Amino acid sequence: MKGNDKLIATLNSLLADELTAINQYMVHSEMCGDWGYGKLHEVSEKRAKDEMLHAEKLIGRILFLEGKPVVSELKKINIGAEVPKQIANDHKAEADAIKAYNDAIKLAGDVKDFATREMLEGILQDEDKHIDELEELQDQIDQMGLQIFLTTQVG
Repeated sequence: MKGNDKLIATLNSLLADELTAINQYMVHSEMCGDWGYGKLHEVSEKRAKDEMLHAEKLIGRILFLEGKPVVSELKKINIGAEVPKQIANDHKAEADAIKAYNDAIKLAGDVKDFATREMLEGILQDEDKHIDELEELQDQIDQMGLQIFLTTQVG
């Protein structure tokens, strides 16, 4: 089924966002693992895997719409040198993703591609969960202080 060219371009932009997020989250995950923060390592790794599933869905949809998935483009990756900066960078990536998905959902509705819109809405729900989890971590740091928070992340 030939899809709308503007929508396919938007899906490729979302794909670039997801591929960028995968890289950022994997680096953050491995850094936390290297520092001995096993819980943060696992949560960042899980988020990276979620983004891989999103990328897979986007690639499948682009192909279905007879577009060409562009997997060679990444956006700017923001690696944090310490845990609070990592969480802040990841939060910004998720906030940007939420805005981009909302815009794409509107576009899909405007071009009357309701199946794509539904797929995007499902991914948006995941992104909402991710930002909520990151905000929980930020709240814990604010309430406990960084040193105590980090002691809860060992193991």
